[in-house]
Amino acid sequence: MSAVDQAFHGLRHMISTGRLVAGQRIPPEGELCEELGVSRGSLREAVRMLAALRVIEPRHGSGTYVSQLRPEDIVGSLSLTVDLLPLAGLLEMYEIRRILESHAAAQAAARMTPETLKSIFEHIEAMEATEDPERVSALDQSFHAEIARVGGNPTLGSLLGVFRARSRAYQVFTLPDGPHIKRASDEDHRAIATALANRDPVAASGAAAAHVAHTEKWLTVFLQQQPPAAGGDAGAQE
Repeated sequence: MSAVDQAFHGLRHMISTGRLVAGQRIPPEGELCEELGVSRGSLREAVRMLAALRVIEPRHGSGTYVSQLRPEDIVGSLSLTVDLLPLAGLLEMYEIRRILESHAAAQAAARMTPETLKSIFEHIEAMEATEDPERVSALDQSFHAEIARVGGNPTLGSLLGVFRARSRAYQVFTLPDGPHIKRASDEDHRAIATALANRDPVAASGAAAAHVAHTEKWLTVFLQQQPPAAGGDAGAQE
């Protein structure tokens, strides 16, 4: 194990065991270096790694603190690794996304307010009115994020956001069937919103699962049409 790994796992153990708790300032560098048996350089690199994972917060002029360790923040840091997945790897995760989006929609159906429904249908109308892939992508992200927010579980919403962000790296509308895919996607969004408006968790769950399954199918076609060494990064949606 390298010295950086030793420092990283040592600090992580202190936090996971409760020796260092949320919001607590970590001990001075000298104390930590002596206890962990590492140099200041290795310790600082470990701190940078934990900061990237949203576990530690360096505060200029104040010191370094354990973050609030909110589940949604920690889960959100998965984007550091999920964003590295090639499309084939991302598709392996779509079964998870399908289940989670389905659950979020069912939860949201029971919590919908007139104001939220109005916002959701405004997103749909805006998506239907544009053919600009970047605009559609941004609206799609907001549409699904709003449903997850209403579902009431910030951690679930954060995890779904990680999945969607990686999916947006691939522009299925560039496929030969792009116009058909756009219409089908719009119809899927309408089906989800209608179920939400009817406060029907079963229908909302089914519509969300079907939408993710359709996206998975389109991304599979997208993957099959990429040159072997092309990597597939070509845009953003879903």
